[in-house]
Amino acid sequence: MNNPTPQPPIYGTSITLEQARMVAAAARAEAVRNGWCMVVAIMDPGGHLVLLERMDNAQFGSVQVAQDKALSAVAFRRPTKAFHDMVAAGGEGVRMLVMSGAMPIDGGLPILVDGAVIGGIGLSGGTSAQDGLVAQAGLAALVS
Repeated sequence: MNNPTPQPPIYGTSITLEQARMVAAAARAEAVRNGWCMVVAIMDPGGHLVLLERMDNAQFGSVQVAQDKALSAVAFRRPTKAFHDMVAAGGEGVRMLVMSGAMPIDGGLPILVDGAVIGGIGLSGGTSAQDGLVAQAGLAALVS
């Protein structure tokens, strides 16, 4: 008997500006705690920008990368690390590089509330692992 493929989470009501500010503040605090200059982007479930913050001295190239990570997390309803891992595994996983909008770098996460995607967060400015860590810290603000 085959196990059915798990369904991705549904899209929910949009993240509010207040929630986006809370998530961004937590992400920024984690970046500051570690001495990393980063950009945080938060999008709604339709892929529209809700909030963008570029910390002082963060490279301007990270502005677009953070948005691309947030959009990828919302569009595909999964962390961008999933695509990162597919590429790293090689073989058939490399095919995902031709998927329009799929960002294969850690640091993008869907924002879930009650099992529904209400938005996405994207971080850029550090290493892939650092971006992922800071994105996770941002999400933790909605849970606590």
